[in-house]
Amino acid sequence: MQSHPITKYRPWGTIDLPNRQWPNRIIDRIPHWCSVDLRDGNQALPIPMGVKEKLELFKLLCDIGFKQIEIGFPSAAQTEFDFARKLIDDQLIPEGVALQVLTQAREHLIKRSFESLQGAQKAILHLYNSTSPLQRRVTFGKSKEEIKNIAVDGVKLVKKFLTELPETDIQLEYSPESFSDTEVEYSLEVCEAVMDAWEPTEQNQIILNLPATVELFTPNVHADQIEWFCTNLKERNKAIISLHTHNDRGTGTAATELGLLAGADRVEGTLFGNGERTGNLDIVTVALNMYAQGLYPELNFKKLDYIKEVYERTTGMSVHERHPYAGDLVFTAFSGSHQDAIKKGMDIREKEGDSNDTHWQVPYLSIDPRDLGRSYEAIIRINSQSGKGGVAYILSREFGLDLPKKMHIEIGEFVNNKADSESKELNAQDVFQIFQNEFLNKIEPLSLISYSTTEDPQDNESLIISSKITFKGKQINIKGKGNGPINAFVQALDQNELKNFKLTDYRQHSIGEGSATRSATYIQLKNDSGLTKYGCGIDSSIEKSGILALVSAINRLF
Repeated sequence: MQSHPITKYRPWGTIDLPNRQWPNRIIDRIPHWCSVDLRDGNQALPIPMGVKEKLELFKLLCDIGFKQIEIGFPSAAQTEFDFARKLIDDQLIPEGVALQVLTQAREHLIKRSFESLQGAQKAILHLYNSTSPLQRRVTFGKSKEEIKNIAVDGVKLVKKFLTELPETDIQLEYSPESFSDTEVEYSLEVCEAVMDAWEPTEQNQIILNLPATVELFTPNVHADQIEWFCTNLKERNKAIISLHTHNDRGTGTAATELGLLAGADRVEGTLFGNGERTGNLDIVTVALNMYAQGLYPELNFKKLDYIKEVYERTTGMSVHERHPYAGDLVFTAFSGSHQDAIKKGMDIREKEGDSNDTHWQVPYLSIDPRDLGRSYEAIIRINSQSGKGGVAYILSREFGLDLPKKMHIEIGEFVNNKADSESKELNAQDVFQIFQNEFLNKIEPLSLISYSTTEDPQDNESLIISSKITFKGKQINIKGKGNGPINAFVQALDQNELKNFKLTDYRQHSIGEGSATRSATYIQLKNDSGLTKYGCGIDSSIEKSGILALVSAINRLF
């Protein structure tokens, strides 16, 4: 890398647009969506898809709701041509779905493209040529006028071949490739010349696709380009302005969203952003960003894990764990403060009524994972950075244990120490095992062998407990009286000089439903030194769960 001053690179510049309107707008309408997974995405694969994989991915795209799908470059490869024919000949195209095919502005390629579309009901013929100064000088060695003539002559050839598909509804799409690096005045000149040659109408509009073939500047400059173009285009009502952003600067999503604010009507992109170099626009992200703002994108991602699985299998690519919405970890919190806030948000939502009519407001989660086919169980995972709230959440959601708040700190320390010492993430079963070992199954030095209770014949409000216990390996029979089984057991211990504590907290709740219901009891004790410890007991008997919780708490004090 060069140090200052950098002479190898320079700022791209700005667009003269003093009265820009896009910063004050919101996205309040759905664009036309066009998937280019089967062309732009496919050409970027180390091993391109075969017909079998393409068919599966095409069906998925239709199921999601795409009405325009660019299926390939049928004039460039036999596989691409065969795929187009397979879709048409086997009648695999749903009603209302338009096949889009890409072609350069050359006669034999256009002719071959028309042959690939024989019998299709709806199709988009996507014509392109590159227009930027760099491409004009380096790749083609042609003048502005010569480059414009390539586009216009290509359109005339398309019109010539229209008679070969009289029963097919053909729409023309024109792309001034590398629009992002082309003078906006010249892009407009070329596109208007294309429109003059095609003669679109309001009923049969032309698609003018303005690609950020290489992302060169910040998204606001892209928005200025689009607004300038939309404002200055004559007969704007006869054109659909389409976006095709790439992600070289990592801001393809932002550039598309600002481009929509700037007046664009249509978006081309791929599932999960697959494409050349750093990729195309990720349609999943843009569509779900709209959904999270209360705008249904008319694309169905309620089975996002399935969509991801098909995509990964057919393309051989993988979706990153931190990928927006679809990544394995995007609805996961490791941070303790985040876990605690999520748990509180979930609890409040359940109390207030967890329905689709209730405004979604859960800290750190911009969207309900269930809307995408995800589940709450995966939201919080535990490692050494996790906090007490996350541990309590796992025990609550996975095992039905509603721990007292003061108990969260105790269990959180055990879990974090375990994760830290072993340098690994703990799953839900690991967390429960720690809870069992530390709070639930403590039988040393005090162990309950058996007990029975009877009413005090002399006092109807008192209960007598007779217990067989072991203490430090010695078996003892104890007996006590109290206003309940726990109080009576404490009195029995006290009479045998085994009590050096007082009970400071007692909670109880049920786990499960019907005949499988069990009771969970939590008891906190405080000894003479001021040390406090919780114990837990779980049993089908409410009475016994309390005594077991007391025994566990006593053992944790020793």
